[in-house]
Formats: sequence, C-alpha cells, structure tokens
Amino acid sequence: MADRLAFLGPAGSYCEQAAIAYGPNAELVPFTGIPAVVASVDQGLAEEAVVPIENSLEGGVTFTLDLLIHQTDLKIKHEVVVPIEHCLLVDGDLNAGDIEAVYSHPQGLAQCRAYLTRNMPDAAHVASLSTSGAVEDMRNSSVPAAAISSLRAAQLYDARILERGIEDEHNNQTRFVVLAREDQSRTGTDKTSICFDFRSDAPGMLHAALGELARRDINLVKIESRPDRRSLGRYVFLIDMEGHRTDPEVADALGALESAASMFKVLGSYPMSVNSAVK
Repeated sequence: MADRLAFLGPAGSYCEQAAIAYGPNAELVPFTGIPAVVASVDQGLAEEAVVPIENSLEGGVTFTLDLLIHQTDLKIKHEVVVPIEHCLLVDGDLNAGDIEAVYSHPQGLAQCRAYLTRNMPDAAHVASLSTSGAVEDMRNSSVPAAAISSLRAAQLYDARILERGIEDEHNNQTRFVVLAREDQSRTGTDKTSICFDFRSDAPGMLHAALGELARRDINLVKIESRPDRRSLGRYVFLIDMEGHRTDPEVADALGALESAASMFKVLGSYPMSVNSAVK
C-alpha cells in the first residue's frame, strides 16, 4: 500500500472517496486534472494514483483511457467501484429558477442531463476539472450558478444542498483504478486489461482476436475502442478479461494477440473489485 496516494481533487471528489476506500491510512495528495494525477507518480510526488476510468451510465473516461494507451507506462494494480449520488449545490438563498449556469465535471453533467433539461432548461452547462472543483467554479461564476457534486463536498465547503440524488439513473457507479509502477501479483480472482491495434484492416481481424480468448475459455469482461490518433477510421481496442496475465491460459492468449497486433500493451492485472465506498 502506498504511503502517498494521488487523486483527482480537490477534497470532496468521488475520486477522493475511492482513494479513502483503497488506502484509508495513506496520505492523500490532491491534483487538478487527470494528467497531473498520473504524472505525480512519474515525478515521485506519490507512489500510486487513483483516477476514474469508467462510469456505468456514460462509459469510459476518455482522458484516462488515452493516457494509459499513449502517455504512461504505469500499470493498473487495483480497482474500486464507488456508487454515485449527485447533489445540486448552491450558495445562500438561490433557488432553481434563479440558476443561469451549472458547473460539474463533464461526466457529472452528462449523468444529470435529463434532470437539468427538466428543471433548468435554460441554464448553461459548464465543465469543471472535477465535481469537487465545481463548487469553487460555482462561487467564482459571474452569473447565479449551481454545482453538481457530492454530499461530502457540500459538507467540506459549506454549500447548501438544493436537491440530492439528481442523477438520471440511481444505479450510477464509477469505477476507479489505482495506477502504480507495477501491477498486482496473482490473487485468484483477477482481471487483466490490455490495449492493441492491428497492422492492417481486414475482415474478421477482431473476431479472430476475440477467438483467442474464447478458445481458452477466458471470459471477456469489457471491450471498447479509442481513435489511434494516426488516421481517421483506425482504432485502438481495449479489453478487460478475467484472469491474471501470469495464468497459463491468459499468457498464451496474450502472446497470440500480441503476434497479430501492431501495438500491444498490457495495462495491468489486478484483483476484481468488491463494490465499496466511503459514504
């Protein structure tokens, strides 16, 4: 366990909740922006970093995925799933009808889209670097504003809760990953994340790649894609599978996938999460 654990701050963010759940005794170090959180480990400012990677409503967090693919050699060594309850926060006696701008992280705004359309159809949606940072943005706004953030942020920053539970779906959860220089050793209940692309574009290539998992009875947990940044219409595929990279059948499948890929990267093997969070 890390002595110093970086997270997407400031304090009061859902990422801080994930960091507390993972490392309750660690010194938590907030950074502004996902790139800064990841860079903190390379710079020796923290031993490990916690960042969001996926939301049950909005899918992958593209900042994190692109960093893992293109910009860092850090490995995923753990995951934490946090239930998300969004609150609409204001200062003073402001009411919903007075609000002209709503601040939050882009994922927070997207997860409350129907609520905002129904209750504040004319309010501008303004992106913040984090849900907790949205509270300060709200207070610095030149127009009457609200923030979508957490109950903890409301308590920390003495903001008034106008309404709780404003997320469009109440089974809303975000998966956070812990990044470190090394991933986790085998536990027996593991997950492995990889990314790859192909040397050429031909029918059936992805089907053949997934067949390497099926033939070895490896369960595919998740698949998605991101642009490869080199040409329009070319993509990097990201896969989560059950098992550890050192398991013989997983190692065989990874070898077969790598031989067919032009770029191949194991993002890490780590224990599968038991849903937990700090309330």
